[in-house]
Amino acid sequence: MDFELTPELAELQRTVRRLAQDKVAPRAREIDRTGEYPQDLFEVFRDAGLLGLCIPEAYGGSGAGILGLTIAIEEVAKHSNTAALMLLLTRLPTGPVMIAGSEEQKQRYLPGIAAGTSRAAFGLSEPQAGSDVAGMRTRAVPDPDRSGGWILTGTKCWMSGVREADWYTVFAKTGDPASRAHDAITAFIVERSWPGVSVGRTDRKMGVRGVDTGELLLDEVRVPPENVIGEVGGFRLAMLGLNAMRPIVAARGIGLAEGALMYATRYVKERPAFGRTIADFQGIQWEIAKCAVEIEAARLLTYRAAWLADQGKFTKEWVPFLSMAKYHATELAVRASGLAVQLLGAAGYMEDHPTEQWYRDARQLTIVEGTSQVQLGLIARGVLAGDLWWD
Repeated sequence: MDFELTPELAELQRTVRRLAQDKVAPRAREIDRTGEYPQDLFEVFRDAGLLGLCIPEAYGGSGAGILGLTIAIEEVAKHSNTAALMLLLTRLPTGPVMIAGSEEQKQRYLPGIAAGTSRAAFGLSEPQAGSDVAGMRTRAVPDPDRSGGWILTGTKCWMSGVREADWYTVFAKTGDPASRAHDAITAFIVERSWPGVSVGRTDRKMGVRGVDTGELLLDEVRVPPENVIGEVGGFRLAMLGLNAMRPIVAARGIGLAEGALMYATRYVKERPAFGRTIADFQGIQWEIAKCAVEIEAARLLTYRAAWLADQGKFTKEWVPFLSMAKYHATELAVRASGLAVQLLGAAGYMEDHPTEQWYRDARQLTIVEGTSQVQLGLIARGVLAGDLWWD
């Protein structure tokens, strides 16, 4: 058992840490304030080769895998969860393509993501079907004019990067619209330029501003047969893709917690109170210590989950381990950001300090790609089924 990163991953960590300190940190507050897409950071990530970390070398990526992307996102998220989300979007929509896509699909859509010449987004949620994915209403009916083709109609919502994307991974019902069976749902690659594809309302978010979240409108969009991902009725693909994403989302939580705690620790070491500094009080020290323990525990869970996912271990029996990482790290982000605000007192509540931004950004993480409650359900199901057991 070796807990050391490989030389390649350690160098990646050092490189991204410097880049995040030099390029991301100075921009984080402005991005949050204006809500404008940080194209400059996208170009920084592109030039540093970070957009293809999880994409195999055969398709223009570096092949660093989910663990490599996890490490990079952790460093970036210390300063900006918006920037971290930009890196996450190199894997979320491409995951189903890499897992079950045809060779033609991989050759056509993955190299552009790695090179930064195209962007993608992931369409699963709908207004009435967030955690209840089987309740989606987007329909795909056979195209009468093209054998094997489909016509998609519906609305996807809460899609991160919806305005910037050139193509989308979209899930729709190909079976009975009232059916809740998994084989009634199929994944498609939908290009932004196709007739009937448009972006609807964009959301006004509490945090993680700068990468638009909003609606994708599909009005009788004709999808050719070669853009079906995997098999018709392959809803399991959505779950496999999301399972593999758990450590990547967890990395956003770890990085946020680290950034918040480090900032607050520096503050209490310098802030005088009652003839001492705030850091001299034992009660403050204990809170810092407890948070530090949780960060290290979250990192171990997350790195293990990323290691499992890179081995293809994101099927049912491995779900509890992946969900634990996402649950613990994202809930930790909420606690750590709350602690940071508290340690700074009134100052932490003001926009003079980034603690209030971390506090707002953290809430998103416990909701996206499976809420904390969904993760707890998956973990419990794993224990009850014996997938997670200790003898």
